[in-house]
Amino acid sequence: MCKIVHLTSVHHLFDTRIFHKECKTLAKLGYEVVLVVQHEQDEKIDGIQIQALPKPKNRIERMTRTIWQVYRRAIQENAQVYHFHDPELIPIGLTLKLQGQTVIYDVHEDVPRQILSKYYIPKYIRHFTSALIEKIENCASSYFDEIVTATPFIEKRFAKLGRYVINVKNYPIVEELCLLDINLFPKEHAVCYVGGITDIRGIFEMIEAIGQTDAKLLLAGKFSSGSQRSQAMAMSGWTNVQELGHLNRQEVSQTLARAVAGLVVLHPVDNYINALPVKMFEYMSAGIPVIASNFSLWKEIVEGNQCGICVDPLNPQAIAKAIQWILEHPDEAKRMGENGRKAVEEKYNWEAEAEKLRSLYRELFS
Repeated sequence: MCKIVHLTSVHHLFDTRIFHKECKTLAKLGYEVVLVVQHEQDEKIDGIQIQALPKPKNRIERMTRTIWQVYRRAIQENAQVYHFHDPELIPIGLTLKLQGQTVIYDVHEDVPRQILSKYYIPKYIRHFTSALIEKIENCASSYFDEIVTATPFIEKRFAKLGRYVINVKNYPIVEELCLLDINLFPKEHAVCYVGGITDIRGIFEMIEAIGQTDAKLLLAGKFSSGSQRSQAMAMSGWTNVQELGHLNRQEVSQTLARAVAGLVVLHPVDNYINALPVKMFEYMSAGIPVIASNFSLWKEIVEGNQCGICVDPLNPQAIAKAIQWILEHPDEAKRMGENGRKAVEEKYNWEAEAEKLRSLYRELFS
């Protein structure tokens, strides 16, 4: 049996793209799939062998000791293909290539642009760091057997360099988030946000906006820092927020079922403007309208499929107006939700993207 090892030092065990989509898809094809990831213990889950890494104490330990642990676990497996998911594992990927292994780099984010908005990197060295990381990625990518990208924008970047690139978009699994018995979770006077919680993902604008309505915000996810959480809790709109913390996939589904709309009002930073945020398509998959940032690409998806409203993400009043409109027009909102669900069933679904992944691995093992 052919063995595939997925490697991550950053993501959690049940990361949707890595575990629920890619690993499960490959395991169903009959491959032996191993996932090296931070976890409490080695175990087998849904046919996937988990090789556990201890949780690092901080980012520095993760980028030193944890990376070394990833490498040790990787070579112990003696696999046919190594598929890694984090830019900090590029040295591991290169080392495996030097040892004659087949290596795939899965690029989830446009990292050089992402760095420009990293709060923990001092502003005066962000542009230098961004340029350096881009040069490292560009150079290293020439040695890998395949580059898998999550968006067409990232695909074009590597394709221009003449790399072997395949774009496997992070679209939702059609049946995962649409509850068959919606009566179990009746609609509330609420909108939701699911994902990482940071200032540039619009948390402060969302809280200010919800405070201008008579609705509540179902807030699912973890704050990036304690200081931002404290700042959010000090806002007057926080009284309209129900903080849910990190949710598993079933709990996410239930939360979306309770909401009348989903928010994805990310700020217009370079890394977001050309992104395809998973949460936007998950809202559509769950059959609820989307209130999204008015980026050109997102407007094409949301307004083009008549499944939501696009607003200026830096304008809390515009966000509040969109929320209130959804609340006051339930019939139109229902049609928007149905349009989004139809678009996912026809275009924006993992089932179509999974075939690209299957074809890639068939070619590698042929």
